[in-house]
Amino acid sequence: MKVIVMAGGEGSRLRPLTCDRPKPMVPIMNRPMMEHIVALLKTHGLTEIGVTLQYLPEQIKNYFGDGREFGVSMRYFVEDSPLGTAGSVKNTGSFPDETFLVISGDALTDFDLSRAVDFHRLKGGVATLILTRVPEPLEYGVVITGKDGRITRFLEKPGWGEVFSDTVNTGIYILEPEVLTHFDQGVTFDFARDLFPLLMSRGYPLFGYIAEGYWCDIGNLQQYQQAHLDILQGRVRVQFAEKEAEPGVFMGENVTVEPGAQISGPVLIGRGARIGRGARVEDCTVIGPNSQVDAYASVKRGLLWRNVYVDQRVEVRGAVLCNRVQVKRGTAIFEGAVVGDDTVLEEGCTLKPEVKIWPHKRVESGSVVTENLIWGTKPARSLFGFDGISGSVNLEVTPELVAKLGVAYGSLLGEGSGAVVASDDWKASRMLKEAAMAGLLSSGVRVYDIGTAVTPITRQAVKQMDVRGGIHIQLARENGANTRIRFFDSSGLDLPRSWEKKIEQAFYREDFKRVRGLDVGETIKVSNFAERYVSGLFDTLDSEPFRGKPRKVVLAYTTCWLYSLLLPLLHRLNCEVYTVSAPSATIPPTLEWLRGNFGQVAETVRSLGADLGAVMDSNAENLVLFDSQGRIVADELYLALTSLLMFRANTGGTVAVPVTAPDVIEKLAGQYQGRVLRTRTAPRFLMEALKEEVPPAGKLDQLTFIFDAIASLFKILEYLAAHNTTLDSLVDSIPCFHLHQREVNCSWAAKGAVMRRLIEETEGGDVELIDGVKVKHGQGWALVLPDPERPAYRVFGEGYSVEMAEELTDFYAKKIQTIQDELKK
Repeated sequence: MKVIVMAGGEGSRLRPLTCDRPKPMVPIMNRPMMEHIVALLKTHGLTEIGVTLQYLPEQIKNYFGDGREFGVSMRYFVEDSPLGTAGSVKNTGSFPDETFLVISGDALTDFDLSRAVDFHRLKGGVATLILTRVPEPLEYGVVITGKDGRITRFLEKPGWGEVFSDTVNTGIYILEPEVLTHFDQGVTFDFARDLFPLLMSRGYPLFGYIAEGYWCDIGNLQQYQQAHLDILQGRVRVQFAEKEAEPGVFMGENVTVEPGAQISGPVLIGRGARIGRGARVEDCTVIGPNSQVDAYASVKRGLLWRNVYVDQRVEVRGAVLCNRVQVKRGTAIFEGAVVGDDTVLEEGCTLKPEVKIWPHKRVESGSVVTENLIWGTKPARSLFGFDGISGSVNLEVTPELVAKLGVAYGSLLGEGSGAVVASDDWKASRMLKEAAMAGLLSSGVRVYDIGTAVTPITRQAVKQMDVRGGIHIQLARENGANTRIRFFDSSGLDLPRSWEKKIEQAFYREDFKRVRGLDVGETIKVSNFAERYVSGLFDTLDSEPFRGKPRKVVLAYTTCWLYSLLLPLLHRLNCEVYTVSAPSATIPPTLEWLRGNFGQVAETVRSLGADLGAVMDSNAENLVLFDSQGRIVADELYLALTSLLMFRANTGGTVAVPVTAPDVIEKLAGQYQGRVLRTRTAPRFLMEALKEEVPPAGKLDQLTFIFDAIASLFKILEYLAAHNTTLDSLVDSIPCFHLHQREVNCSWAAKGAVMRRLIEETEGGDVELIDGVKVKHGQGWALVLPDPERPAYRVFGEGYSVEMAEELTDFYAKKIQTIQDELKK
C-alpha cells in the first residue's frame, strides 16, 4: 500500500520554533517529527511514500533524500500555493493508483496502522477515518459513528455548543483512489471540510476506526513540550537511537559526563553532548547533539536542541532552547519560555514564564525579560470568547495587549482603510481605547475617534461613516472590574468567527505589518456623533401620536452620559420623566448588580402611576421595562414582548431567537402567521440571521430590539402611543411560560466526553443540536449548553409549571455531574 505524507505545514502557532524550518522538521527527541512518522510507516510495512510539500520544501528533501537511508522509498510533490489537504493529495497525480493511506508528517502517534487497514478492507467503504478520543475537542474535527463504524455526523473545529462528542478526526485516512475524482485538480479542497461532506451527500459510505494508542497533532508549544514528557514517561512508543545507559537515562555516542554531575531520569542526552562537573540534568529533560551544560548549571524539564551552550550556574526550568542558543553565566529561564535559533542571552538575564524570543537576538546582561522581543504573549486558550475579548484590566487585558490587538486588526483591515473607535466613560476604558488607537494607527489605518459612546452608537457610526470596521471598549456587563472589547465589521455587526480567528492568528504569529513613519494613520476627532445618532433616531419616529396626553416615564439608574442623551428626546416626545438615581459606586454598576434594586423601581412606577419604567445597562444594549403594576419585563419576557410587536407590525414576518428562548415565541408566531428562526446563542449568529430578514421600510426592526436599548425604548413608546395601548395590555397578551436555569461546573478536559455521552444517551429521542443538546419531553424541554469561556455547563429548562422546569433542569444537571464522576473512575 502506498502512503502520502502531508508535510507542507508552516506551523505558525509553534513560532519561534518554526521561524526557519517547516513544522515537520521541528525535532522531537532529537529527530524531526516526520522521521518518527516515517519510522512508524516502516514498522507496518508501508515503505512506498509520497510527500506533499509547500513551505520550505528543500529542507525536507535534503534531509530525507530518496528515503533509502530510512528504509523506505520517497517521492516529493511540491505545491506553489496551498491547495488544502485533499487538493494537496490530488496534486500527486497518478501516484495513489491503489488503496492508499494519508498521514500528517507533523504529528506524533503510535497507532497500529495495520489494524486500521484491515478495518478498511473489512468494511469496504471508499474512505476510513482514523479517530481517537481527546479531552478537549475544540481544535479538531468532531466525528460521530454508528455501532457499525459508519460515520453519521462530523463537524470541523466546532465551538463548544457544537461539540457532540470527544471522538475526533486525527487526519489519518485510508482511501480509495476514486475519492479524488470528485473534484478538479489545482483547486483548494479540504478532506474534512469539503470532500467528506460531499461524499456523504452522494451516498458513499464513510467509516471511522477508533484507534487505541497515542496521538498528538503538536499544534502549539504546550503540546510540543507535553509530547516529550509523554515519550519520556512511557506513554507513547517511539524509536530513538540513544541507548539506555542506566534506568531512565538514554545517551547517544561520545557523551561526556564530568565527575560530580548528577543525571536523574527520565532524560535523553544526544551524541557528543557534555555535562559539566556539578551540573544537574533531571526531570524529563532532552539534551540535543553536541550541546553543553556547564559546571553547576541546572536543567529541569528543559528541551535543548543541537549545539546549545548553557554556561555555569544557569537555571533552565521547562523551557525550549533552539539550535545554537548561548546562555551565559547566571541566567535563569523559566517555564514555557522559548528561545529561537542563534540567540545569545548575556550574563545574569532572567526570562519570565511564557516569554518567546525570536531567532538571532542578543539580550543584554542583567535584563529581565517579561514579554516577547517581538510582540505579545499567547493567552491560555483564545483571545475571543462568547462576546468579544474580556478580562481583568491591567492583569489579563493590558494596554500593551490592546495595542497589539489594534495592530493585528489594522493589518487585516489594510493600510489606508478607516475604523471607528469609541469607549464608554469608565476611565479604564478610555485608557485602553488610546492603546487600541495607537495600534490601528501604527498599521496605517485612519481612526475616527467618536469619543465617549455606547455600543449601539458605535455600531451606527461604523455603518454611516463607510469604514471597514470598528472597536468599542466597555465595562463588562457581568463583572464590574472587567473590560470587554468588541470588534465590528463594516455593517456595524460583531465580527464573524472567521475574522476573529484571523485576528488571533495575526496576534499569535506576531508578524504585523509595519508602515513607514510617513504612512502612519491619521486620527480624526468626531465630537458630535451621539447628537447625530439621536437626531437620526428622532427622524424615524412618528411624533404625531405623542401630541395627546403626556406619558409618564420613570428612568432609573442611567449613567450621567446616558441621562443627558435620553432626557431631551423624551421631552421632545411629550413625556414626563421621573428619575431614580443609581446607588453610589466608583464605576458604573452592571445590570446584574442593579437587579437587586429593581423592587425600588417597581414601587416608584406604581406610586407615581407611571405608564412604564425603564432601566438599561451602561452600554445601552439591554433594556428592562416595568409596567404600571410594577411587573418586570426582562430577559425572556422582554424577548417575547418584542417578538409580539414584530409579529403585529409585520404579519407573516420572521423572528430570530436563540435556542434558549421559550416556546411561547412559536405560539405568538402562530397567532400572526409568522415564522420563528432558532439560532445559536452567540450574538453574531442572531445578527447574521436578522441581517437576512430586512423589514419593509417603516416597519419595526428586530436588530434594534435586541442590540439597541435606546432605540428600543423609543420604538416601544411609539408603538404604545400609535396604538393607544399600554405595556400592561401587551404583557397580558403573552401566554404564561416557565423557565429555569442553572450552572454546573465541568472541567475543560471532560467537556467533550460529557457531550458525547449526552448524545449517546438521548439517541432516538426528540433532540435538537443547533447549539448544545436540546432534549424535548412531553412536559417541556431541557437544553445543555457548554459555556464557551468557562469550565462549566449552563442548563436551561422549560416546563408547564415552575416545578417541572426546575425538575427538568435539575435532572440534566445531575446527569452532567454523574458522567463526570464516571469519567474519573
